[in-house]
Amino acid sequence: MAKVDLPALEAALDALPKRYPGPGGVAGVVKDGKMIAARAWGHANLETARPMTDTTRLPICSISKQFTCQVLLAVAGDPARLDGRVVAYLPQFTGPLPSTRQLCDNQSGLRDYWALTILHGAKAEQTFTREDALPLIARMKTGHFAPGTAYSYCNCNFRIVSELIEAEAGADLETLYRRHIWGPAGMDTAVLTADTRHPEDGVAGYEGSDATGFMAADNGIFWIGDAGISASLADMLAYEAWIDATREDAGSLYRQISAPPQFRDGTPARYGFGLAHEKIAGHAITGHGGALRGFRANRMHARGARLSVVVMFNHEADAHAAAQDLVRATLGEKPAAPAPVPDGWEGQWLADDGLLVRIEAGRTEATLRYATGGETVTLAPDGTLTSPDVALSREGGNLTMRRMRDNTTPRLVPLPTIEAADAADIAGRWVSDELGAGMEIEARGGGVTARFDGLLGQGRPERMAPAGRDVWLVATRRSMDAPAPGDWTLRVARDAAGKVAGLTLGSWLARGIGYGRA
Repeated sequence: MAKVDLPALEAALDALPKRYPGPGGVAGVVKDGKMIAARAWGHANLETARPMTDTTRLPICSISKQFTCQVLLAVAGDPARLDGRVVAYLPQFTGPLPSTRQLCDNQSGLRDYWALTILHGAKAEQTFTREDALPLIARMKTGHFAPGTAYSYCNCNFRIVSELIEAEAGADLETLYRRHIWGPAGMDTAVLTADTRHPEDGVAGYEGSDATGFMAADNGIFWIGDAGISASLADMLAYEAWIDATREDAGSLYRQISAPPQFRDGTPARYGFGLAHEKIAGHAITGHGGALRGFRANRMHARGARLSVVVMFNHEADAHAAAQDLVRATLGEKPAAPAPVPDGWEGQWLADDGLLVRIEAGRTEATLRYATGGETVTLAPDGTLTSPDVALSREGGNLTMRRMRDNTTPRLVPLPTIEAADAADIAGRWVSDELGAGMEIEARGGGVTARFDGLLGQGRPERMAPAGRDVWLVATRRSMDAPAPGDWTLRVARDAAGKVAGLTLGSWLARGIGYGRA
């Protein structure tokens, strides 16, 4: 059984407010079924000076997904029983429909609906009701990969699953959470706070940083199934203790959802039933993070070590890194110092999936920009740049990016950077048949913007910048969901005469969306 380095853990907990500065936070550790250390610091609300405590309920955001999947198993048993009902939520879909299990494993190939809210004209702080979700999902006609072949984070997977569960059970999701998990686990104060405008216990979430200052986030989205649960640190530590208490029961809900997942061809996957699978300090970890504008959370469970860690912030610090710090400290593990990154890696490439890839090299690590946020990669002994989920290798002047979690291996072709480009021939109105939505590109005085409109209204102009010949970045820094999609890649297609024939827009969350002239 793994030993605990209690002094190192206490020191790591004491360091959290300085390493991850912000208004407030909570963290706790469960070992062998018992809480061994916990902290609560700062304030739950800066305006009222309400202190953060271990009973303050915070949004756990996407950590809710694993609760939804456990309830699915409790209600339906085999998820395949509900496969025939998926079509009701995707009536215009033209390809093979995902199964219920593929929805739970983020292998559906559906584009993320929170990313699509941007392309449908939503503003970050506007109200998004429960009634808004299903019509948006129902417009989907295609996916960005075949179900079961790859991984891509997609919140609407769990939004559909929540509808399937409530229809099957004839009960609302909060009742089912309480019946099957919160009650048995002793999560006495957990609630479903689907309306993010009204957090529990007077809590406020904050955007910003020490450099800019912290400003209260204005959230207006309704989410259920994909997120929505609010829980205190005491609730979450009770959940971790329940997981430990049922660890030897093969029929226990958490034991079932934490079984190793796979893709349809049998390749091992790193995400299943709302749980991410990773290795830290040599131990297999199951867990998940959560994010809403102004909030971050993460929980990790190492079954072999009988260890669980929970971290929750009411600001936008890296809760995954903080939880990882606590796991390493508890087990007395210190990561090896990374080797210097050699010259020649920095630059930008165009992946064969149509997305821009950029590498920014530092002294001992590099930042890979492809998905929603930067991914840290370091030099491996074989000369590749790697992280637990990515391996970048050279092929002459090109690169290959193996993404183990995604089950994809895009080839990357160098894309020479350009400082300026004439946007006159792409300016004007464009429409997407896939979305039933529009985009207005404005080029004026050297500045270029894209403004989206659709089911949810008309959004604000988003800055565009040239990345390479006929390749543009559309920057989305704030959105309804968090984190925002980041940079969208907009590619210009031309006919044989060189005239613009169409545009394709995509981000990791929503790829390959075509636009034609209005």
